[in-house]
Amino acid sequence: MTCRDVTLGYEHKVVAEHLSFTVEAGDYLCIVGENGSGKSTLMKTLLHLQPPLAGEIQLGEGLERSQLGYLPQQTEVQRDFPASVGEIVRSGCLNRCGLRPFYRAEERALAQKHMERMGIAHLARRCYRELSGGQQQRVLLARALCATQKLLLLDEPVTGLDPKATQEMYQLVSALNREEGITVVMISHDIAAAVRDASHILHMGEHRALFFGTRAEYLACDLWTGRRERGGAV
Repeated sequence: MTCRDVTLGYEHKVVAEHLSFTVEAGDYLCIVGENGSGKSTLMKTLLHLQPPLAGEIQLGEGLERSQLGYLPQQTEVQRDFPASVGEIVRSGCLNRCGLRPFYRAEERALAQKHMERMGIAHLARRCYRELSGGQQQRVLLARALCATQKLLLLDEPVTGLDPKATQEMYQLVSALNREEGITVVMISHDIAAAVRDASHILHMGEHRALFFGTRAEYLACDLWTGRRERGGAV
């Protein structure tokens, strides 16, 4: 995936501009930065939910829009969704179904595989809204994996989770990247976790991208060293 001189915004209001970066297969990119810097707008644009105001975004060779796995930041309404775990996970296969109004055996098997991978197979018949926050995020991650084996886009996947569930989610995402080669693009407010797990960092500030590079390059740049001198403030 490549962004070339992209300007982000909505209703002609610019929130970030001159964004240029490339995500290679197998990368783990964390997008960090201040509130209002355009992180969520960038995610929507990468998902083709809205167009860039300028510039272009190209998916990698052999990657279709229908093959993007997305885990959104949850709202209270979404947390109260009255469907079973199995139904939600299987819905990640809908793009594979096309106009077909039912799931084939291989799609049910794929959903089962990812529920087992996420440790939620025993919850398949449970109602989603009865689960803990950490369990719900595992359900949504399994659903995203049903849509892709190439690229996961995650928007603040640990928001509202307790410390144990947060650490477990980070470990799951890192394992998918390391062990299965899935490319990860994740928005995060947790810069410490980003520099621990990510291969690349995009640090966004108001109206411009302040930094894009490898984790090692980020640790050597003024944004990180200045943060440490300020006692951890971004």
